[in-house]
Amino acid sequence: MSRLGRRSTLRRLGTALATATALSLTASGCVTVHGELEVVPAATESEAAQALKDFTAAYNKADKAYDPALDAGRVTGPLGAINQAGLRARQVQSPQGNPRHEPLELTDAKYAIPKKAGWPRWFVADTDSNRDRDEAKLDTRWLLVFVRGGADQLWEVSHLSVLTPDEMPAFKKDEDGWAEPVRPDAPDLVVPPKDLSVQYASYMQDGKPENFAPGPHTSAVRQTRQKSARQLGRVVQYRDQRLDAGAFAPLGLVTEDGGATVFFATRQFEQQTVARGVRLDINADVRALMTGTARTRLTKERVSSQVAQVPPKGEQKVTVLARIQGLTGAKGS
Repeated sequence: MSRLGRRSTLRRLGTALATATALSLTASGCVTVHGELEVVPAATESEAAQALKDFTAAYNKADKAYDPALDAGRVTGPLGAINQAGLRARQVQSPQGNPRHEPLELTDAKYAIPKKAGWPRWFVADTDSNRDRDEAKLDTRWLLVFVRGGADQLWEVSHLSVLTPDEMPAFKKDEDGWAEPVRPDAPDLVVPPKDLSVQYASYMQDGKPENFAPGPHTSAVRQTRQKSARQLGRVVQYRDQRLDAGAFAPLGLVTEDGGATVFFATRQFEQQTVARGVRLDINADVRALMTGTARTRLTKERVSSQVAQVPPKGEQKVTVLARIQGLTGAKGS
């Protein structure tokens, strides 16, 4: 959303439009509510810290009980879809709760809070966690995107990305320490944020457009799919779809190098068809979420959340830094 002039001008505009139509959708995809046109920080640091604390408490309660209702109000978008489906599946398998529950701890929090007008508002929390991959002795940090759709709504986490410290983006900040949001249609980036979901889905499906750098979340995934596509008595097909509306809309921050870090989502279907007498690959999570009867065909549905470094226009390509995906449904036939 474009920035308006001086603060005094904004106040006059805000007063003049206070009785205007409640909602108007701007070209940038931001929603302006009740004439709230002034560019302001999405949250204070203390508000951001409280949101992180509230999320962690709700997450731990839900994980301990395997009850999706306990954190449903603190997750949304792709993380919400993944989290809620995962908890439903585990609740079926372990109705008494999580016998191996270990409370999540998020510490050493740093916040990138953008200044913007209207709603939704959002910010990024960069935290240390007690979920490091110990077997690899690899230190990791969690990037969480908090979103709030209105003054009367809770802060919810829409994206979670796990990165090593050297993968962490360097967000551009102004002299007061506020971050800068990226326009969904940013013309100076190699791929505008609004096009990332559809282009990534197309790339994963067909290898085009070739706007993505090779890596574990791009070319390596396609190679793995190609190897598993045909097996003795079994065919596996994949279909990828854009997922970029409403709570799944992309969000991004400008980085110091003139590019942007963008969080976006996609949906994936994996269809497994077997010859008569060949057993379908059905694990406990799939069985818990499955509808229908799987005789010769099983279709798994997943939601995938990505964080990407998008460079300015030029010769460079988009680097997908991290990706989490989770099973959200299954259908047998």
